[in-house]
Amino acid sequence: MDMSKLRNIGIAAHIDSGKTTLSERILFYTGKIHQIIEVRSKTGAGPTMDSMDLEREKGITIQSAATFATWKDFNINLIDTPGHIDFTVEVERALRVLDGAVLVLCAVAGVQSQSITVDRQMRRYNVPRIAFINKVDRAGANPDRVFDQLRDKLHLHPVLITMPIGIEDRFEGVVDLLKMKALYYEGDQGDAVIEREIPEHLVEEAKLRRNTMVEILADHDDNIAEKFLMEEEVSVEELMGSIRRQTIALHVTPVFVGTAKMNKGIQTLLDAVCAYLPAPHEISNYALDRDKNEEKVDLLSEPDKPAVALAFKLEDGRYGQLTYMRLYQGTLKKGDTIINTANGKRVKIPRLVRMHANEMNDIEEVAAGDIFAMFGVDCSSGDTFTDGNVNYSMTSMFVASPVIELSVKPKEKTGQVNFSKAMNRFQKEDPTFKVSRDEESGETIIKGMGELHLEIYIERIRREYNCEVLVGQPKVAYREAISRPIDFDYTHKKQTGGSGQYARVAGKIEPLSLDSPEPYEFVNSIVGGSIPKEYIPACDKGFHEQMSDGLLIGQPIVGVKVTLSDGAFHAVDSSDMAFKIASKQAMKEALAKCGPVLLEPFMKLETSSPEEFQGVIIGQINQRRGIIHSSRVDAGYVVVEAEVPLKEMFGYSSDLRSATQGKGEFTMEFLKYVTVPKGIQEEIIKDYKEKEAGK
Repeated sequence: MDMSKLRNIGIAAHIDSGKTTLSERILFYTGKIHQIIEVRSKTGAGPTMDSMDLEREKGITIQSAATFATWKDFNINLIDTPGHIDFTVEVERALRVLDGAVLVLCAVAGVQSQSITVDRQMRRYNVPRIAFINKVDRAGANPDRVFDQLRDKLHLHPVLITMPIGIEDRFEGVVDLLKMKALYYEGDQGDAVIEREIPEHLVEEAKLRRNTMVEILADHDDNIAEKFLMEEEVSVEELMGSIRRQTIALHVTPVFVGTAKMNKGIQTLLDAVCAYLPAPHEISNYALDRDKNEEKVDLLSEPDKPAVALAFKLEDGRYGQLTYMRLYQGTLKKGDTIINTANGKRVKIPRLVRMHANEMNDIEEVAAGDIFAMFGVDCSSGDTFTDGNVNYSMTSMFVASPVIELSVKPKEKTGQVNFSKAMNRFQKEDPTFKVSRDEESGETIIKGMGELHLEIYIERIRREYNCEVLVGQPKVAYREAISRPIDFDYTHKKQTGGSGQYARVAGKIEPLSLDSPEPYEFVNSIVGGSIPKEYIPACDKGFHEQMSDGLLIGQPIVGVKVTLSDGAFHAVDSSDMAFKIASKQAMKEALAKCGPVLLEPFMKLETSSPEEFQGVIIGQINQRRGIIHSSRVDAGYVVVEAEVPLKEMFGYSSDLRSATQGKGEFTMEFLKYVTVPKGIQEEIIKDYKEKEAGK
């Protein structure tokens, strides 16, 4: 396979922008499917990429789905990702292994809250992207406004490559500003792309827009800048080469318009994916060499290098665990032995497959740059595999902390085995889904990114494991913090028959900023050996362990910096255990005097509804202790952006629906932890104490 003809791309966007519909059209035009099924089809069937029953019922994508297709002489690995914020880890893991992405935007709603989140994720992994303004045929569509939002809200450098011919219900086709031709998509399914001259009334506008495109490209390309200043004609080939180089360098974002549902503009977008998004060897990836103190090593997309692959997604299939992988360098064949560098386990590859949604196509080998799946490989998401010639580890993806929890238990005793199987599987598959056990009440606590996230897993336990579950009230995942610094000095002495225990630790505990990325920081300032080097890790461990159990309501403590500056040891009685105990006790005593406070998760909320309900929406948000940042009216719809405490948001969806005659919609994602107001903190502590007393 020619690597320059391979594209690994993802489709990402705000919920309801038309990602899955676009994926379905791409599969149709590339010949992977022979019939288009809509997302909310009356037949009960669903789009190819939404293969889970729940996805088809709810009309949303829950899991990212992978497929491969061929367009002209290019091979495309495509991943359709969810738009709902609760499944953000699915987007995260897809972008971690992809070389390029298509950012889909609704021509009416434009850049929405989740578009901003997806853009942030693309930046985190330096993923070049193309923007597709979808739904240009809808009432209220305004591609120019969306184009401006790409610049103003996402701070990208958009370059318009196609402009619409007509708008809303008069949308007929697009003008290709590179070739200066009009493209029409004719036939029942829009499969015949007809090239004609630009309609007369659009010629002037097209010339102006092409001029703007050349001007933007000239900012980053000296050759084009020179021709632009000399007013010389720039050829289509020169422009295409420049767009490609600048897209891969993340300088510009090519923008295309169309409507996936009405089959217009998709083939042009596919041409752009092949023309402007990078091949695997054009993107730099690196691993850490574990034999050389985790030194950075560039991975080269070459088939004859030692094989290095990353497992980025797990699924429990009919035949056991299915592991999705990206091969970064080397070649793997069926029957080869690979090593999981996380635990050193050797695995023989029993079966290699390419995925098409939930169907599998067996293959004999994969080469560098490819995305594939394997069966019968026991591993975790984020594990690195090599052929044994190198000992590399690839960095894993970013995983957000859960903000909501529920207590769950099987309804019948007989369901316990299936319930445990489900918990183990879901935890392994989804790093944002956490399971713990409340030792005192014996309840199983599940934690996740939002109500829908946990609701979907509870429904999956019922359906896939035939296990009815009893569910408690949703609870907010609070955190505890300290509000002032304090010095500590603690000596641990224990003298019973035989050798005793002795350790003294002294230093300072202080609060970190709430914006700090790390919840705990340890600084070793010991000089002169007052605590021997070998005991320092035990001290660190002791301080850290004590933070898992807060003093106010037993929640984890975050935002603490511990500086260990002095101490003492005994040649016979000191040990790792003694220093760990001393550190735990020192931390416990100090925390009580540090002015402990409660933190609660604040969410970023975006609510939209018809304009007439603006007052009601703002009133509801104010009642919920919300802070409104902006409200704007677009095409008869009001969009309100606010920050709200998660505690107040339970039941919001039904309140919003009833207040807006079912027309209101909202999206919510975790933003930050904020100190709880004093009166509410006292209430929460009182409830916690009553619950503890009643156990």
